[in-house]
Amino acid sequence: MKKSLLTAALLALTAWAPLVQAETVLTVSSWLPPTHTASMAQKEWCDLLENNTKGRIKCNILPRGVTPAPGTYDAVKNGLADLSYTVHGYTPGRFVYTQMTELPFLGNSAESISVALSRVSAKYPEFAAEHQGVKLLSLFSHGPGIVFNVKRPITKVEDLTGLKFRVGGGMVNDMSKALNMNVTLKPAPDSYELLASGVMDGTLFPAESTESFRIDKIIKHATTFPGGLYNTSFVFMMNQAKYDKLSAEDKKAVDAISGETAARIFGRGWDKVDRRAYGLMQANNVLVTKADAKFVADVKAKTQPLEQNWVAASKAKGLKDPAKVLAEFRAEIAKLEK
Repeated sequence: MKKSLLTAALLALTAWAPLVQAETVLTVSSWLPPTHTASMAQKEWCDLLENNTKGRIKCNILPRGVTPAPGTYDAVKNGLADLSYTVHGYTPGRFVYTQMTELPFLGNSAESISVALSRVSAKYPEFAAEHQGVKLLSLFSHGPGIVFNVKRPITKVEDLTGLKFRVGGGMVNDMSKALNMNVTLKPAPDSYELLASGVMDGTLFPAESTESFRIDKIIKHATTFPGGLYNTSFVFMMNQAKYDKLSAEDKKAVDAISGETAARIFGRGWDKVDRRAYGLMQANNVLVTKADAKFVADVKAKTQPLEQNWVAASKAKGLKDPAKVLAEFRAEIAKLEK
């Protein structure tokens, strides 16, 4: 009797086993603090994924990054982390197509630029192909780039020379050189120490970064530009092997909140902190100067070759009609910002 009951119980468990799916845990890394808008957006995406998969996929968010910012792409590629994001420009020469995100005067909202980038890049498989070795989840951008410094107001293109600026790499590095700026390529988290010690006089950042990197009490001057002086392109990615091991249902759940959905989460969060940062700048008596028409025209004249260079480089790498892609990108941003 006992044996038959035990056999029945085992059969019942065996019958139930296919209905119970194993939990997948994603190891999540961020080189930015947990309170930074990008880290919080990544957590929001993770929470959405857990909810949509009814707990089948969970995220283990590490207290600190598995590597400094420039090593993040390879860390995800090699499986040190399953999920993270990074700045394309932190690995110079590796990415070409995404540099169109960093051209001057594109738009006034991180959300609109990020969503437009997601929509346009999804139409061209070359963008995904450029991200070798990882599962591309989404591309996104921070908000409009601003020139910050501790020395003096910058009201004309000539004022940009003579000061030492931190930049994050990518197109912004080339743009800075075109404007005869003295720049050094350093990751964003280094900014406080560089400015506080006097090694650098200024930095190129979106408004949000004054709060996130605690430089709101150090900087004295900010110059804003309509559409931003620049933007920075980011990749949100997953380890390819981890994605490949997911069930078809869970792959579908990941894909459903990638692309535009993820871009909107990151962009919306950045815009929110940008708005708050302007209030902090005001509270800390940062003198904000809006670039006038002459200043904008001079910047456009000096940086115009960058667009032509991007078109040529992208065509050489394999993008069939880069000028058309860029025009579509700008049109999409304009439509979203109406």
